[in-house]
Amino acid sequence: MVMKLIASDLDGTLLRHGSQEISQEMFHLIRAFHAQGVRFCAASGRQYHSLRDLFAPVADQVLFLCENGGIVFDRGEILAKTPIPRQTALAISHAILDHPACEVLISGASTSYLMPKNPAYYSHIRYFLGNHVTLVHCPEDITEDILKVSAYCPDGAAAYDRLLGDPWRGQLQVAVAGEVWLDFTQASKAVGLHAISQRLHIPAEEMVSFGDNFNDLTMLRYTGQSYAMDTAALPVQQAAGQLCHRVEDTLTALYQAKFGPLPPL
Repeated sequence: MVMKLIASDLDGTLLRHGSQEISQEMFHLIRAFHAQGVRFCAASGRQYHSLRDLFAPVADQVLFLCENGGIVFDRGEILAKTPIPRQTALAISHAILDHPACEVLISGASTSYLMPKNPAYYSHIRYFLGNHVTLVHCPEDITEDILKVSAYCPDGAAAYDRLLGDPWRGQLQVAVAGEVWLDFTQASKAVGLHAISQRLHIPAEEMVSFGDNFNDLTMLRYTGQSYAMDTAALPVQQAAGQLCHRVEDTLTALYQAKFGPLPPL
């Protein structure tokens, strides 16, 4: 198989066990693959600023598929953007706000809009996730395109999947994106990868993907070769061609099989 692009989810895939730092080993692999003409794509529900900070040492070599495919960046340029219809995004945001146990996060191109009920939620998004944050009084205060609406559910996103998600299935992509996040997008990770395919002329068959959660399903099915983490739920494992325990180990094996020994660190 020809390989021209590697797409990997972050939380639960490249970032395991709550880690918030990309390994030096991964940076080395990104550089090595780039030297062989293989691009790396960080494919996440996270915001662009958060992703770029995580990959700062190699940011100019990385494609950023952000907000579950809602927007794609390459070297600071927007390659593609797929907003949610405004009235739909506002209705979902209010439905989330109506549940006392849930918080809402509304994603624009470069900021996360919050209406925090609990100050700890603001701190989590701003300082733990590293997002650029804008506080607003209500969803209607947002004037830019809305790329993603997320419900933050500290009691567990699965408990709210049907309650909040079912009314919008069929209109939008609705996916559990980690233990406490339920995401609503017009796009998907496959939509984002298809935009990359069109712009950079990389066929899906020449892409490899890694993921662990339900928001990765479209990506795992889209790419020619796919790996689900061995900790993933069974439907996610079944959507992938193979299982993976650690992304760096699998990528090292793929590099060695195609290009020979890795250059030294």
